[in-house]
Order: sequence, then structure tokens, then C-alpha cells
Amino acid sequence: MVKRRVHVAAAAIISADGSEVLLARRPSNVDHGGLWEFPGGKLAPYETGLEALKRELHEELGVEIRRAQPLIRIHHEYSDKHILLDVWQVHDFAGEPFGREGQAVRWVPMTELVHYPFPAANLPILRAVMLPTEYLITGEEADEERFTERLSRALDEDGVRLVQLRAKSLSEPDYLKRAEQALALCRERGARLVLNGEPSLLEAVAADGIHLTSDRLMSLERRPLPEGTWLSASTHDRRQLDQARRIGCDFVTLSPLRTTPSHPDVAPIGWHDFQQLVEHAGMPVFALGGMTRFDAHHARAVGAQGIASIRDFWK
Repeated sequence: MVKRRVHVAAAAIISADGSEVLLARRPSNVDHGGLWEFPGGKLAPYETGLEALKRELHEELGVEIRRAQPLIRIHHEYSDKHILLDVWQVHDFAGEPFGREGQAVRWVPMTELVHYPFPAANLPILRAVMLPTEYLITGEEADEERFTERLSRALDEDGVRLVQLRAKSLSEPDYLKRAEQALALCRERGARLVLNGEPSLLEAVAADGIHLTSDRLMSLERRPLPEGTWLSASTHDRRQLDQARRIGCDFVTLSPLRTTPSHPDVAPIGWHDFQQLVEHAGMPVFALGGMTRFDAHHARAVGAQGIASIRDFWK
């Protein structure tokens, strides 16, 4: 049986202070009735995703979009249909949203999103909404004082809110000590910290999650962490992206987008192929490899969550 294909535009409407997102509740007489969702609707013939979103939000919520950018595109298979969710993050709009069609709408704190029931296709949107657009991977630094100085600068001056502690040169005891140090700095600023290593590290340090190397990723049969703890991984091709989705990673890095000094012999993915890979990733993807903050808008435009970098943040 050939499944019908449904193209839907959806909006993650963020409050001015970034603390809340607007949700709508599906009517009880439709598929997934009673569940919450990000508002939007099906594309009409010849509409683009943004055109459909503007029309739907006016019809459903009585608001006019002023500024929006791509957030994530999700392909999801149901038993009877294939859904493409074209999700946009709305940063500025006119009007006070309300349920023009009688549906319940509600501003929900980001910290409470996990308590709301959503259709399965919406779950990757939750992760994308809760993640920032910049991902710092720490550089190698033996000196403890310099490490503190560099991480503090990234958190305070650059506003980084997602950090991966990568320190391959440290022994495990020294890494755990460094992790406690990094966690304290991140907690003070409201940033999240993921540890680069085995999931068992979380038994010693109460960080927010684990980042897997691509080799470790490919060796796993199932998700090694409970839901609610962030799991990310390094990926470099479609096979690794598929594995990350299969075991339930929350987000990944995809690299190298450009040739880098650390890996000059590795062929870069390039923007075109990167976009094709991201299209079917089914989760937030950070562009890595030669990225700077000036690439963030380009990365978002081709479907990435944002950019990940060592050199651009680790000054």
C-alpha cells in the first residue's frame, strides 16, 4: 500500500524572554485528539512552508508572523501516512494568540515541556526547542586555571549554554575532577554540560548527559541512558546518523563540514551534502568542522540546529 504524504508547517513560537513556548491542544475528534502540538497545518497547493505557516497562524491563532527561521524538518512514518513536519521558530509576531477555532492554547515553560503528551512526530521538535544554537566543545587545556578562565569567558561573554567536555589527554581521575569544575561553572550560568566518554561517567558526576564518539555509537544495540538525560554523538555519514536515530540520540554533531587544520586529509561534507543528510536525520544536528558564529544563520537555513565549534569559542 502506498502511503499518502502529508506536508505540514508548524511553529515553535517562543516568548520574548525565551522561557516559554506556545502549544495548542488537538481537538478530540481528530487523529491524536487531546494531545498537545506545535500549532500549524497542512500546506495548500503551491504554498511554501513559510507561506502556509503565516496563513495557518493567522487562521488558528490570530497572529501575524514578523520574523521566523527554519528550526527542523522531520519525516515520520505512521501506519497510514508519511508526515513531513516543516518546523519554524517564530521570534517575533503581532497580536495576542488565542484559539480562534475553539482549541485550547497555552504558554508552557520550557522546563515543563517534557510533562505534556505529544504525537510521536512532535518529539524531535521538543529537543530542538530546548537546545541552543551554539555548542561549545572544549579544547585541550592542561592548566586548571586557564581552563576555568576560558570556559568562564565562553559562558559569560559568548553566552554559550551547551558545553561538551572533551579532554582526551587527561586521565580518568583528572577528567572527573575537571568535569566537576566545569559542571559548577555551567550550573552558575544555567548552561548544560555533557561529558565526552562512557555513560558510566554520570555515576560519578551529575552532568546533563553524555556525548558518544562515532565508534562507541556504532557499537551500541540500544540507548545507554534513560530518557530525560541528554545523549549526543559524533556522526560523519548517513549510516552513523541512522544509528543515532535508531538508538534514540537526542542530538548529534555532523562533521567535517569544511576542511579543518586538525584533519586536513578528511574530505569535507560541504553545504549541499550536509543539507541532504540533515533532511532525514530526524533529530537536531549541529554543523561541526571549520564553523564560526558567522556560519550560524547559514547552518540554520539548511536545516541544522546550529553550529558546534572548539576554536571559535575556546579563545
